[in-house]
Amino acid sequence: MGKEEKHHSIYLDPDKCQGCTNCIKHCPAEAIRVSNGRAYILDERCIDCGQCVRICPSHAKQAESDSLGVLKKFATPIALVAPSFYGQFPGNIGINTILTALKRLGFADVIEVAQGADLAARATEEFLAQKERPYPYITSSCPVVVRLIQNRFPSLLDNLVPVISPMEISARIARELYPGEEVGVFFISPCSAKLTAVRHPRGLEESALDGVIGFRDIYVNLKVEMARNREGEVEQLASAPPSGRRWARVGGEGEDSSTHFISIDGIDRVAEGLEQIENGNWDRFDLVEFMCCPGGCLGGPLTVTNPYEGAANMKEREGLNDPDPARLRKLPTPPGEIRWEKAPEPLSVYQLDEDFSKAVVLMEKMEEILAGLPGIDCGACGAPTCQAFAEDIVTGRADINGCVFMLRDKIKGLTDQMVDLQRVMPPSFRKKEE
Repeated sequence: MGKEEKHHSIYLDPDKCQGCTNCIKHCPAEAIRVSNGRAYILDERCIDCGQCVRICPSHAKQAESDSLGVLKKFATPIALVAPSFYGQFPGNIGINTILTALKRLGFADVIEVAQGADLAARATEEFLAQKERPYPYITSSCPVVVRLIQNRFPSLLDNLVPVISPMEISARIARELYPGEEVGVFFISPCSAKLTAVRHPRGLEESALDGVIGFRDIYVNLKVEMARNREGEVEQLASAPPSGRRWARVGGEGEDSSTHFISIDGIDRVAEGLEQIENGNWDRFDLVEFMCCPGGCLGGPLTVTNPYEGAANMKEREGLNDPDPARLRKLPTPPGEIRWEKAPEPLSVYQLDEDFSKAVVLMEKMEEILAGLPGIDCGACGAPTCQAFAEDIVTGRADINGCVFMLRDKIKGLTDQMVDLQRVMPPSFRKKEE
C-alpha cells in the first residue's frame, strides 16, 4: 500500500470552530472528528473536496491557495486559466477581455487550460478506442475523485483513464513556450484540491506548476483592471476551441471525450456512483465523468459566482463572444506523452494496523464495541457514525464514555448500585430515625 506526506489544502481555524459537529456529518471521507469542543482533521483521510468549507456555519474550515504576491519570486510568471474562470463574469464580456485584464495583474503571459482540456479529450478518445470491455472507464481530471478512489474504492484504480490533467498539459505547453529556470507557472483555479495536486501529483513524478491561485484571490483586482480596459487595448490571447471550455460545466468533459457517457457531480453522488461501478451496474457506458463539486468546476470552493449563474454565463457566452477561430493564438504542443508516468496506488487510510494479525484482533474488538452502541449515528461523540466511533476507540482516538448513551447507562448503573448499597448498609451506619 502506498503512503504519502500528510499535507492538504483544506485546514481548520481552531479559533473560529464552535464544535458544532456539522462538518463530521457531511465529510464523505469521514476525515473529521470533534474533541474537547473543537474539530480536527485526520490528514491521511482528507480528500480536499471542500465540502466542509461549504457547510461550516462558523467559516472555521478554510481552503488554502497562493496569493498574487508569489509572482514576485519569478521573472516570468505565467497564468494558466481554468475554463470555469469565464463563468465568473457575465456572458457579454469577451474571453480576450478577461484574459487581457488577468495578464495585466502581473503575468508575463496567459494560457487557456481549455486547450489542455481539448488535448486531454483527444487522448481519452484514443485510449477508449484501444480498450475492450469491461467498461466503464472513469475520468481522472478531478484530483478529489482520484483520491477518493485511492482511499475507498481501490478496486477501481484500473478503471481510471491514465491521461494527465488539462492543468498539467497546459503547464507543459507553458514550459515549452517559455523555457528557463526563472519561469513560474500558476493555475488560476476554482478548486483547492489543485494545490494539493501540484504539491503531491498523482500519475506524475513531478508537477510542471509552481502554484495555484484561487479565483476569489484575484477577482476584485481583476474587476478593477477590467474597468480600466478600453476595447482597443484587448490582446488576442485566446487559443482554445469552444469544446475545451465546456469542461467547466457538468457533462462538458464527457461530451468532448466520448459518445456514450454519464456525468455525475457532487461528492456524495460521486461516492454513490463509484459504488454502482464497483457493483458492476454501469458497464453499458464507455465513460463516467465524475466532478466533485456541485455544478462541476463552476461550483468549486474557490469560486465567487453562484454555480448556476456561472453556468448561465458560460451558456450566454457560447456563440456570442467566442473568439474568432481564424484569430486563435497558435501555441506549441506539449512534448512527449500526456499519459500517466505512474499509476496511483491504493492508500491504506482505513487500515486498523499494518500487522494483519493485530488488525484482526482490533476488528473483533471493534465489532464487539459496535454491538453495544445505539447505532443511531447522532454525532454527539464527535465521530460521524457509531462504526467510526468504535474504530476511534480501538485505535486510541476516543474513549467509550464519549457516547452520551453509553455514559447515561453507566451513570444509571452506578446510581442503581448506590441505591442497593444503601439498602444493605450496616445498621451502625444508618441514620437514626426520628
